[in-house]
Amino acid sequence: MSNFDNKYHPSSGNQPNNQGDILSFTSSPASKTTTASIASNASQNPIPKVLIITYYWPPSGGAGVQRWLKFSKYLPQFGWDPVILTVDPGFASYPAIDHSLELEIPSELNVYKTKATDWFRIYGKSRVPSAGFAKNNDDTFRGKVSRFIRGNFFIPDPRRGWNKFAFRKACEIIEKENIRHIITTSPPHSTQLIGLKLKKKFPSLNWIADLRDPWTNIYYYGKFYPSFLSRKLDRHYEMSVLKKSDEIITVGKTLKNSFSSAGKINENKITVITNGFDESDYNQAILSNPAIFTITYAGTISESYPVSGLIGALRNLHEKKPDFKIRFTGEFSANIKSLITDAIPGSCVEFTPYLEHGKAIQSIMNSSVVVLIIPDHNSNKGILTGKLFEYLATGVPILCLGPADGDAAEIISKAKAGATFGYNDIKGISEFLNNVPDNVFTPDKEYIKGFSRVNLTGEIIPLLDRQAIH
Repeated sequence: MSNFDNKYHPSSGNQPNNQGDILSFTSSPASKTTTASIASNASQNPIPKVLIITYYWPPSGGAGVQRWLKFSKYLPQFGWDPVILTVDPGFASYPAIDHSLELEIPSELNVYKTKATDWFRIYGKSRVPSAGFAKNNDDTFRGKVSRFIRGNFFIPDPRRGWNKFAFRKACEIIEKENIRHIITTSPPHSTQLIGLKLKKKFPSLNWIADLRDPWTNIYYYGKFYPSFLSRKLDRHYEMSVLKKSDEIITVGKTLKNSFSSAGKINENKITVITNGFDESDYNQAILSNPAIFTITYAGTISESYPVSGLIGALRNLHEKKPDFKIRFTGEFSANIKSLITDAIPGSCVEFTPYLEHGKAIQSIMNSSVVVLIIPDHNSNKGILTGKLFEYLATGVPILCLGPADGDAAEIISKAKAGATFGYNDIKGISEFLNNVPDNVFTPDKEYIKGFSRVNLTGEIIPLLDRQAIH
């Protein structure tokens, strides 16, 4: 077992105030430092700038957007001035839209946007892949050809149509604003190639590559039918980024080990900074006890997410509690919906499309139990979805289906926030659901607070303070 307390928790952080059942926290010392107070000393101590290059930015929705939106919010409190380079929404292809996130962009944040070549127009907007390819299961000849083209002619991904425009603008920003530190975040992994090219042009740059997901080992990679040569080229890109970046950030220890092994690089070059939760997102949310027993799943469910065990347990639950409700919010394939509705009475099931972030949090808080399903894949031990940490922040019991020795299971266990079961453990899942109303879960607030966005932002600072490796 790894020491998550030492690895994931910065020394500074928020302190729990123990008010009510929701896991609420007071402001940390760092968060009391305002941007204005830092700026007042700028003439004596110029604030260092960091250029963050990210394809996903509001109005795009999803965990990838929130990660650097939140880090950008808190970096000034640690004495750093973030500068954002992203794609103009008019030229972008987003799996989900969340206009509410635009309201969270700090007014003083400098955001540059460029146009891009939208290769998804070849397929039509309906071909823009959903998160986790939840709806991209077209096994017709046309669907397979479409995925083959994507996997063999757009390497590493079609969003590389942004790269030449982003590179040109990044060069301008670096020279104009005397930038010495850049962060590239992916997916899409094509964004890392921008950093690779910038590092070649400006060798003294301190380049941090933030890799939120596996690259050539992602669980749906085979859906693209990559040829031997395509795999080789994609692998070359991946290895180049791993070797030539100065620092690497990833979201979990298993993914860190995977990249370290694949690139044959020193593991000290890779820092784990998980996703997290922002306390301010919960200021207006209210934790409530629903009138009927309510189970909520928020996020994506594709064919790679085994649900047979959950369905079997829900059948058992219906025999004892016929008035329960299970609520699915997000992206789902038609086949998954069919499996669920064929097994459970329609009065017990609710499907809701993607919700704005604030509404999604409120939906989670109006639940008796929340469900997390890890995709069934040989690399699933390292999967840490963003919603896990938002689940933790609410204090609602977590039912996780996935590897018992995975990163998610370890965090849930250490947080004392729920339990993890095998995909087909109908008995275990059933007992958990039946016993939740009688069990009193006492989450470890001290442990969970380490996943607050402000604390996690503090983990980035030592990486920015390091000098580039020549």
